[in-house]
Amino acid sequence: MNFDPSMGTKWLEIAKEVAPSIRRVAVLLYPQRGLELTYKAVEDAASSLKIQATALPVHDAAQIERGIDSFANGADGGLIVLPHSVTNSNRELIASMALRYRLPTICAYRFYIEAGGLISYGIDEIEPFRSAAVYVDRILRGAKPADLPVQTPTKFELIINLKTAKALGIIVPPSLIATADEVIE
Repeated sequence: MNFDPSMGTKWLEIAKEVAPSIRRVAVLLYPQRGLELTYKAVEDAASSLKIQATALPVHDAAQIERGIDSFANGADGGLIVLPHSVTNSNRELIASMALRYRLPTICAYRFYIEAGGLISYGIDEIEPFRSAAVYVDRILRGAKPADLPVQTPTKFELIINLKTAKALGIIVPPSLIATADEVIE
């Protein structure tokens, strides 16, 4: 699923809200055009939040390990994981390293939280399939696919893992917990 690059700004804002001490953020990304635009959005927003953004381009698990190891040497860091098959398939590695180095991490999908990540903010993963069924129905009833409008996701979910927050020594603000769609304890 592709995300609008402006999601990078939202992820950075949530990361700063959950961990106000963040002064540096590493952005794990597979180097491709859409994800580079998302990184650019993070980088642009970072200066206004007094955060230094660093891109960590990765192609495999070894690069993920080296990148996080290198970044984690400094203090006051956080991690944003951009969605791609490389980062998605290495979610357990990313979550365990983030915990080991005490890096608050935000990502796009719920399965990161299930692997031990701190926060996910992204689309409701079921909603696009429901929308697709409506489109299939319309096409089967005679609508021309070219005449149907392109739809973008409109429902987003915020999921917080309080067990991970506790392990990181982070107290999640009650205002953020109140807006969460799900809190894992």
